[in-house]
Amino acid sequence: MTLHRVNPAELSPPTGFSHAVTATGSRLVFLAGQTALDGAGKVTGTTLPEQFEVALANLLTALRHAGGTPADLARVTVYATDVADYREHAPELGRIWRELAGRDYPAMAVVGAVRLWDEQALVELDGVAVLD
Repeated sequence: MTLHRVNPAELSPPTGFSHAVTATGSRLVFLAGQTALDGAGKVTGTTLPEQFEVALANLLTALRHAGGTPADLARVTVYATDVADYREHAPELGRIWRELAGRDYPAMAVVGAVRLWDEQALVELDGVAVLD
């Protein structure tokens, strides 16, 4: 499997994401949206950074059980109930990402959502990975 991150010089320099990712591999893994649910199905954390950390860990757990690693992520979409809050916490969220997933950034988007499935959820992440 090979992922190649593409960041053209004529685009704004990416911070915490790649503008495009090309992938060669034999298996796609589609990762369902993950929020800050614990094993009992309860939302944990009251702040965006707390919930982001749990949601990302949940996404990476699903990926690991499918046979992948964070470096296999080609695309991640973040759904946030408060985009301004997400932007305000971006440095901390970036630190959490690097601690859990490293610096091989997938193509990413942050989308504002009025609310998520669980009313207490502030953030949800889904993604696509490419495996050998």
